[in-house]
Amino acid sequence: MTLDSIRVRFAPSPTGYLHVGGARTALFNWLFARQSGGKFLLRIEDTDRERSSDEHTQVIRDGLTWLGLDWDEDIVFQGAGIERHQGLADDLLAQGHAYEDDGAVRFRMPHEEIAWEDAVGGHISFQGSDIQDWIILRSDRTPTYNFTVVADDADMRISHVIRGADHISNTPKQIAVFRALGQEPPVFAHVPMIHGQDGRKLSKRHGATAVGDYQNLGILPQALRNFLALLGWNPKDEREVFADINELIQAFSLADVQRKSAIFDLAKLEWMNGQYLSQTPVDQLLPLVEPEMKRLGLDPASVPHDKLIKAIDINRERARTTMDIAERAAVRLDASFIKQDDEKAKNLIAKDPDGFYSSLEATHQLLSGLNHSAWEPGRLENELRGLAESLGLGPGKIFQPIRVAITGTTVSEGIHILLDVVGREESLARIKSVLDGRT
Repeated sequence: MTLDSIRVRFAPSPTGYLHVGGARTALFNWLFARQSGGKFLLRIEDTDRERSSDEHTQVIRDGLTWLGLDWDEDIVFQGAGIERHQGLADDLLAQGHAYEDDGAVRFRMPHEEIAWEDAVGGHISFQGSDIQDWIILRSDRTPTYNFTVVADDADMRISHVIRGADHISNTPKQIAVFRALGQEPPVFAHVPMIHGQDGRKLSKRHGATAVGDYQNLGILPQALRNFLALLGWNPKDEREVFADINELIQAFSLADVQRKSAIFDLAKLEWMNGQYLSQTPVDQLLPLVEPEMKRLGLDPASVPHDKLIKAIDINRERARTTMDIAERAAVRLDASFIKQDDEKAKNLIAKDPDGFYSSLEATHQLLSGLNHSAWEPGRLENELRGLAESLGLGPGKIFQPIRVAITGTTVSEGIHILLDVVGREESLARIKSVLDGRT
């Protein structure tokens, strides 16, 4: 088979949202097509008229587009080909490959071995005699899945069918129909299923499963794409993070797809997203973070632009999602978002309240003496370290009370950076507020 004859498809049913399992299947097909110079086609299997909807079709298209998966040629809508499916079924009936049964048309399974060399699973074999004859046209003349998928794959000249391993049991039926139609079956590649960390098939009980859910949770498309690629595929060089989509295309190979089920690890996805956040220019993050800020109740337009950019830029290094960035930046931009119930912060104060407040008083006195021109990271760090030394304290005894006063937590960027981002007046006001509110 020549490279320019490779044609693969993603064929979702528009009866629900784009599941991450379906997105992974689409990605594998897309990577294979792009690497080989072949075609990636999109077919909407909308024959279930009651459950299919234009809304779900659009969600599928939007999800693929968000992930960066473009398709070649016009979208094929399976429902438009019902008359062709019916005609093919009638042909099989006339040729003796099918027969009528209570008004339906039933395919006659050959009583012989049906085997294929799966591009992922290796040699797979079924006995046709073990598979009951099955309906290809219902009594109302609507075609069934295993028949229409063969008719459409043949019509679209699909060379490779890359899909989930849950379709293996459908494959002998489909191969038999291909042969009955006088068509060469495509190469089949059944990729491993995706399971939750409990080892069970990924479902809503594991949390978000739709691509749109992860978009709303602040996951970047390139991070989800990278993560999905590694669910069942191991690159030869064992890389985990790819710089761009071209690197992923070049590295991908069906030969390196594993047979065992893949585990969806949300913590791993968030870590990977953090890697991409730290590498994404702040001007590209801004339009992603601003809507999250609005959902929190902070209008980005009310904040000086340079201060907004600085808050986002500093906090993308430690964040795992765009929502993380929005929450962290909001604390630094508006005192109403200071954390009020952080247990570590409460414990820090309770452990040594006298030391906490005396340190904060000394800090407030020192910082009040610095004018605007002196309020810059290098000077702030030197002054605070000098204060700790003069008081015979470790730097943490000075830094941590400041963090708690300004953010309500014990974790932040470097204290001198934090003070610079929040600004002189606001930093002093927050420290004073804590001092005034001591019990």
